[in-house]
Amino acid sequence: MEKLPKIGLPIIIVLVILIVLVAKSAVTIGSGEAGVLYRTFDNGVVTDEPALGEGFHIVAPWNKVYIYEVRQQEILEKMNVLSSNGLDIKLEASVWFQPAFESLGKLHQEKSEMYKERVLLPAIRSAARSVVGRYTPEQLYSSKRDAIQQEIFEETEKIVSDQYIQLNEVLVRDVTLPPTIKDAIERKLKQEQESLEYEFRLVTAAKEAEKVIIEAQGKADANRILSASLNDKILQDKGIEATVKLSESPNSKTIIIGSGDSGLPIILGNQ
Repeated sequence: MEKLPKIGLPIIIVLVILIVLVAKSAVTIGSGEAGVLYRTFDNGVVTDEPALGEGFHIVAPWNKVYIYEVRQQEILEKMNVLSSNGLDIKLEASVWFQPAFESLGKLHQEKSEMYKERVLLPAIRSAARSVVGRYTPEQLYSSKRDAIQQEIFEETEKIVSDQYIQLNEVLVRDVTLPPTIKDAIERKLKQEQESLEYEFRLVTAAKEAEKVIIEAQGKADANRILSASLNDKILQDKGIEATVKLSESPNSKTIIIGSGDSGLPIILGNQ
């Protein structure tokens, strides 16, 4: 009976050690994440093998696994930039990005887990300042928003393309101008709109007047042509045709032969 505890104690110790080792060796990587393996006794960060994917993994207890989120993420950045004429502009932009999965080891080795602060944010700030500096406040406020957004995306992508970061989109959410500049631009735009409306009314009125003139000219030309083509013989023939039609009418009438102009009969109705 006294020997059982002495035999069981080493077994219990071994089991505890095994449990501890297994616990330290087990790594569970969640959904939308990936792991970078660090081998303590074998050249450190593993860059020539794929990152550890989602699920349960067993690694040597003396090694480490650094977990990264690899799905699309968003950074909202607010910054002050200068327009082409040196005015201070407040720009608010959203950046959609994710680390390049196939280069996750190199990202960790060269940039670390703070790659957003060390690479992405400085890149977006630099691109925004460069792009906005090409435009006037009026362009930033009105017509060039989409162009500015695309240019910021393209310039940021150039910077981070070889930094193991996948840039998906840059969205310019807001451009805030100094109040006095904003008011001046709004007044100018309103005046331009009113001017365009006035010009439209003038053009419309001119077209209507031109239409009336053309119609009047057409009628005058038609009357002139008709007058030039008429003579006494034609008028007399037309009068005879009209007299015949009237005489055939069932309405009661009195016909006086040869008493009208040019010898045409006069037809008197019962009224």
